[in-house]
Amino acid sequence: MNESHYPISRRAALRTGSIAVAGAALAGTQFIQPAHAATTQRGGPPAHVRLTPSQQAGQRVIFSYPGLTPPERLLKKIRAGEVGGVIFFGENISSLTQIAEVVRELKKAHAKSDVRAPLILTTDQEGGVVRRLPGAPEKSEKEVGESADPLAEAAKAGTGAGENLAGVGMNLNLAPVLDVFRTPGNFDDQWGRSYSSDPAVAGKLGAAFVRAQQGVGVAATAKHFPGLGAATREQNTDLKVVTLDQPLSEIRDVDESAFAPSIAAGVDLVMTSWAVYPALDAKYPAGLSQRIVQGELRDRLHFRGVTMTDAIEAGALKPFGSYAQRGVLAAQAGMDLLLCSARDVSQGENTVAAVTKAYESHRLNPGHFKNALRRVIRLRGSLG
Repeated sequence: MNESHYPISRRAALRTGSIAVAGAALAGTQFIQPAHAATTQRGGPPAHVRLTPSQQAGQRVIFSYPGLTPPERLLKKIRAGEVGGVIFFGENISSLTQIAEVVRELKKAHAKSDVRAPLILTTDQEGGVVRRLPGAPEKSEKEVGESADPLAEAAKAGTGAGENLAGVGMNLNLAPVLDVFRTPGNFDDQWGRSYSSDPAVAGKLGAAFVRAQQGVGVAATAKHFPGLGAATREQNTDLKVVTLDQPLSEIRDVDESAFAPSIAAGVDLVMTSWAVYPALDAKYPAGLSQRIVQGELRDRLHFRGVTMTDAIEAGALKPFGSYAQRGVLAAQAGMDLLLCSARDVSQGENTVAAVTKAYESHRLNPGHFKNALRRVIRLRGSLG
């Protein structure tokens, strides 16, 4: 892909694809380990030790593809053990039967690889407008937050999303959104993608969704850390650089606090945003910032699960080089999974190649690389 011509943005795909598919058819304070954290390797050295550097790098990259049929190029990479997972968009799905067959085809290809941990098979099934699959959860987060019994509705949405994805063979949902919206009609609120402007409410409802969804065996992803709730209607990181200037106290007391209940509930993944938060790091967007990934998420909030980037092709990252260069920067910052969602297999291939080279040259710290790989493999080992 010519990277000077940006593909349709991930969030535009969220809306257009979800609409098409839909038309067709208080957490406690005790911290719980994510489900994958208790998973151990038995019988010899860990599986990742037996993989080539390219295969190891590939376990950390989520691929995407255009249209309804996975191209042979992607299947070949999966059989070679160089793909960590696949994300599905509306353009990849025509019906539940069709996508279930695609998932079976991808799993069949993966079974021929040297990698035993299941592929990550994921999509955005948040509810409301943002749904890839028809059916649950039908209510948006905003509608859940405004309902008569928000906690029950949040749990119902989590169960529904998990069962819906599991029904077609997927194992990871990029939900819930834990952004705390500030003003009606802003970036999150315009699409109903925020539970509440009250961080305590957003945190409780997000944790209820997480517990319910992971209770049916589908991993949950809390996003977009440290929060996009202050973004205006026009501040879309898919399209351009976004800087959010709220003070440190507000970021921690409002935005980050909404993530704490889900972390306490054992959420498997956290996805970072691509906004810049000068109060935390004036130079790098969240997903490229060690201060935010390690300092805030790991050290301050004690998250021990898997970190995941938002779309590597986002316009907010244009100052940081090619897609592959961005992937290396994200890995250096502490991101475990790199989301290549431009619907172009070469994007994932180039990112794997760049991460492999950075690992072999020690541009990526070998110990940190192995730790990230272990987290990813353990998560995947807990999935169906």
